[in-house]
Amino acid sequence: MPSYSYIAVDAMGKEKKATIDAENQDKAAARLKKNGLTLISIKEVGLLEKDVKLSFGRKVKPRDLSVFCRQFVSMIEAGVTVIDALGMLEEQTENKRLSAALHEVRTEVEKGQTLSEAMGHQGEIFPEMLVNMVAAGETSGNIELSFSRMAVQFDKTAKLSGLMKKSLAYPVVLLIVAVLIVILMVVKVIPGYAATFEQAGMQLPGITRAMMSMSHVITKFWYLFVGGILLIVLGIREWRKTESGKLFFGKIAMKLPMFGKLNIKTYSSQFARTLSTLMYAGIPLIHGIDAVTKLMKNRHFQLQLQSAREEVAKGVPLSEPLRKGGLFPPMVIHMLSIGEETGDIEGMLDKLADYYDEEVEMTTQTVMAAMEPMIIVVMAIIVVILIAAIYAPMLSMYNQLGNM
Repeated sequence: MPSYSYIAVDAMGKEKKATIDAENQDKAAARLKKNGLTLISIKEVGLLEKDVKLSFGRKVKPRDLSVFCRQFVSMIEAGVTVIDALGMLEEQTENKRLSAALHEVRTEVEKGQTLSEAMGHQGEIFPEMLVNMVAAGETSGNIELSFSRMAVQFDKTAKLSGLMKKSLAYPVVLLIVAVLIVILMVVKVIPGYAATFEQAGMQLPGITRAMMSMSHVITKFWYLFVGGILLIVLGIREWRKTESGKLFFGKIAMKLPMFGKLNIKTYSSQFARTLSTLMYAGIPLIHGIDAVTKLMKNRHFQLQLQSAREEVAKGVPLSEPLRKGGLFPPMVIHMLSIGEETGDIEGMLDKLADYYDEEVEMTTQTVMAAMEPMIIVVMAIIVVILIAAIYAPMLSMYNQLGNM
């Protein structure tokens, strides 16, 4: 959805500069007018400008949304009105982007819009799932339950995200360090040693000559390497946006050694937790599947859920198309089938999510434990090659001196 930067004056004559998301400029202006603002200027924010602005404001993370949901519930249960609760949270929230969004939401609620409608206008801040949950809570008259469930959902999402980052952080850091060491040795250290021995009229060993050739190429054509890497990264980034790219990387994510099983367990936990949260709020299974499909980042799982949705619309139990699809683990199918038979799908999905949350944590620890010795072996091989390139000329010199 496009963003529009505007300057307006409120009823008190105070100038306000902010951005608003809307389908087009006319609708953005109409919403601002409805909120009691006199528009001075408005223009669409370009993609580059939008990215720059977002980089200066800390991104709203699941943990921020979890805190917001919990605080909102506490205030509502204490008898505070929705408008007053939004106002207090706007002042208390440290995240400036979230605070600005809460200000917009409060303004629109004061003008008569429902909370879910106002939050829906802040699509970059509040996920569609949260908006749907709030709307369901408004319909059922139990908005506190919706926010409480979403707080748990955001907590679990933050924890899973943290575990995934933790599992990747160590190998990535070591890889970067290894690359930097290799570049330093090849470009600076080895050429210095080699030059000294060449001046002495010694013939360099093959491994040292290979390193020298590599150093020469990297030093002379470094811009080609940098440009090539950038082109590859940008090309992959753009390809991932295409259907073929989504399918390719989705398959890779499921087949990667060690990480494949971890990813599948993560998808299973996300599926179970999200669907149970939506169903507890009274959202129909069909609409719940739609929402879960949008949240899934793996294209293969998205396609299977879309196919399952069509079968469920015909009256087929959800477990059947998921069983035929073959992507979800047998545990998911089994627990879901029991829930369908007992009429407690939400409860079974909750238990399933808890089970896979623990599985993800245990698998992450296993992956970390397995990767450490592998990384050490790779680093050792690199070090041995570099040491050989440095000391081979010295050994050659000693041999020549010994033969004299």
